[in-house]
Amino acid sequence: MRKILLITAAAAFLLAAGSARAQKVDVAFGLSTLLAPSASSASAGYTPQSLRGGAYPAFSGDFLFKHNFGVSGEVSWRAHQNSYLGIQPFRPVLFDFNGIWAPQLEHRISPEVMAGIGAMSDRFYQPYYVCGAFSGCTNYTSSTHFMGHIGGGIKLYVWGNVFVRPEAHLYLIHNNFDFSGPHAERVGLSIGYTWRASQ
Repeated sequence: MRKILLITAAAAFLLAAGSARAQKVDVAFGLSTLLAPSASSASAGYTPQSLRGGAYPAFSGDFLFKHNFGVSGEVSWRAHQNSYLGIQPFRPVLFDFNGIWAPQLEHRISPEVMAGIGAMSDRFYQPYYVCGAFSGCTNYTSSTHFMGHIGGGIKLYVWGNVFVRPEAHLYLIHNNFDFSGPHAERVGLSIGYTWRASQ
């Protein structure tokens, strides 16, 4: 959880630092769920354990530099632990950094399309703490996998600069052999705020 807060703080700092030059800065908080291959559909080489289901809180932010292009980042994690093969508690954490295109179609509607890279960190919880010189003390071990990310949403401005955003994300997860397949999809809704540069 400490790493999630650190990543979120770093993203907030980058957004604040870039906002002076950006045309537009968005920050949002959302809730979503994960869709993934079922345990019974695991092909050879994959463990019959699905990533499917659960509530995933998410923090995201972006800033656009020019012609509706910019950069974005987000982090999401399973709110409650799941059971790995009915034996061990675990929780996936997904984070990604993207290029983003977000044109303003009309005053209250703005689609977003993004693509980038990131990682999925699977945290397997233990009944004891392990301490390290750099990591501090934790009660989990991590299995981290590189991933590609493609996503999009539609910002609908409901009041001033406040928006709601239905969204969908596809994660292509490298060497995800701990689970039943190499991909997962996250779908949900975020609520956010846009800061616009003076015209």
